[in-house]
Amino acid sequence: MQKVEFDQIQESLFFEELPNGLSVYVLPKKNFFKTYATFTTKYGSIDNTFRVKGKEKHEVPDGIAHFLEHKMFEQASGEDVFQEFSRQGASANAFTSFTRTAYLFSSTGQVEKNLTTLLDFVQSPYFTEQNVEKEKGIIGQEIRMYDDNPDWRVYFGLFEAMYHHHPVKIDIAGTVESISKITKDLLYTCYETFYHPNNMVLFIIGPVDPEAIIRLVKENQQNKSFPDQPEIERFFPDEPEEVAEAIKEIELSVGISKCMFGFKEKADKVNVKGNEFLKQEMATQIVLEALLGPASNLYQSLYDDGLIDDGFGTDYTLDRGFGLSIIGGDTPDPDQLLQRIKTELPPLIEKGLDRDTFERIRKKKIGANLRYLNSPEWIANQFTGYRFHDADLFDLVPCLEALTLDEVNRRMQEHMQWDRFAVSIVRPSRD
Repeated sequence: MQKVEFDQIQESLFFEELPNGLSVYVLPKKNFFKTYATFTTKYGSIDNTFRVKGKEKHEVPDGIAHFLEHKMFEQASGEDVFQEFSRQGASANAFTSFTRTAYLFSSTGQVEKNLTTLLDFVQSPYFTEQNVEKEKGIIGQEIRMYDDNPDWRVYFGLFEAMYHHHPVKIDIAGTVESISKITKDLLYTCYETFYHPNNMVLFIIGPVDPEAIIRLVKENQQNKSFPDQPEIERFFPDEPEEVAEAIKEIELSVGISKCMFGFKEKADKVNVKGNEFLKQEMATQIVLEALLGPASNLYQSLYDDGLIDDGFGTDYTLDRGFGLSIIGGDTPDPDQLLQRIKTELPPLIEKGLDRDTFERIRKKKIGANLRYLNSPEWIANQFTGYRFHDADLFDLVPCLEALTLDEVNRRMQEHMQWDRFAVSIVRPSRD
């Protein structure tokens, strides 16, 4: 077991890689009441074409990673895993993103029992043709529900506008048509490929004894057998630099329009790793906050003119093979809003940030990250995401402290190129 000290934030992280390849991290928090654990696989909705070295290549239906997450909670015994956690005083959940699937629980007691339950149900899949067919109806209803959700549609519309071929443009849940092609055998193929321990990370945070926790996990894993797993090859189509569509619009039954826009990341900037990943993410977030955050002149001007409300926000997504800034919210006049953005943003980008603005936002972000370290949920979910990019959550604050004004201004010029700008709008139906 290795121990890594982070003196600046007074944290000690314990780590061990087990013989089967599972990476186990434990972050003891003596003054916390709650323990939070995540068991995460590096497998998400974009991983639809893959091959384990030496075996055949597979192309599977869109939405299968999300479908698999749903089916993992069904056990051969008929036992409801959620009820089992509940009896043990824990709350359990799961989620699928573009690049990972996570299973988790939080509890204030019976941690070892809940951790054993988490490991055992994720490592004992049970798929039948009958329960797969039943799930298609359930997930089909979920897909149709999101089809009518304006916030979801404007968000995904931006990905559709940005990307020509990359599977990030496809809804995480797939389509009713694509999930109809999912079979028991395909689920087992995906499970056996991506749920091998060497493709997973277990993270536990709370008032726990690291040695006892790692000993429990070791014993649990020693009682299970896993075949050797060669490297997984993932295949993605070539993606042009420019956006697929300058603007994507739909109409839905909404009272006010929704507008999202942003810049597509450069192709040579979407596969950065380690501290470069952290630096790029932090620098871009500072840029977005400076230009369009609530304290910016442009935000205040748009707000005073009634073109945006306090739900208007900015974000930056950088992940495996894709990246984009996401800006927007509700607006009574998306056309006027976009005209103002296209007129008033370019001179701000050309001018660059001044030192006072940079320092204010950098210090604000350092403070925010230090506050987040009091949230076990935030730490657990962020930690695993960064680990899959060979980066460390606890290097965020040092990264922010080391960032320079010149680096942030270069990042702004590099990212905010208007030939990589796209827009998604949901307008009220005219019916």
